[in-house]
Amino acid sequence: MAEPAYVKIAGDLARQIRNGEIPPGSQLPSLDDLAEINGVSRIVARQVFELLVSQGLVRTVRRKGAFVVDKPNLIRVSPERQYEDPEVTFRNEAVEEVEVARDTETLAADVPLSEELGVEVGSDVVHVTTRASIGGRPVSISESYQPAGVEGTESAAFLEETLSDVVPRPDHAEWLQLSPADVVKSVYQRFLGPSDDVVMVSTISYPRDRYSAMRFRMALGNSAVE
Repeated sequence: MAEPAYVKIAGDLARQIRNGEIPPGSQLPSLDDLAEINGVSRIVARQVFELLVSQGLVRTVRRKGAFVVDKPNLIRVSPERQYEDPEVTFRNEAVEEVEVARDTETLAADVPLSEELGVEVGSDVVHVTTRASIGGRPVSISESYQPAGVEGTESAAFLEETLSDVVPRPDHAEWLQLSPADVVKSVYQRFLGPSDDVVMVSTISYPRDRYSAMRFRMALGNSAVE
């Protein structure tokens, strides 16, 4: 999915906040200044601040401006993170080294997968396993499936996410260095086309204490994204 300007700008600021370049308590540029510095509209600048607030990095004070919080939280915000590669997202969340590894295979759809993707049984399906670690500590593992010939999520018009606390698959538990009985935060995603055709499905497992909160943001009809 193409990265909107506000996601990139917020990501750059988030990285500077987390690595200490912008210390706690610092005042960020005004709405007008942020727009001018980055060559974007006030609408986009406002979206930057809204995203940083949602991520637990910034607080706004009426008639005074936006300030970096004393103790930044780690909050997973969707769908903005879908606009970034995992390498970028996790780099914005940490100051340690980020490593992301992917394994890709093509397999034949079984009955459950054919029903989930809306394809014929036996059809080719691309399966990607993505493992992420920060500073050598595993922080995420995901499985995505999409019909062969469909690349990425550029054609998606809708994103559905379901959040649950579940006992992970054995391979997910092993990667996250958990016991088989431990519970993880699981996010199930469906990327849908304009006619509700399935572009991709994905299941992501995080350690239960990875994020202090998970939020889903939806752009409404009167919102503008540049």
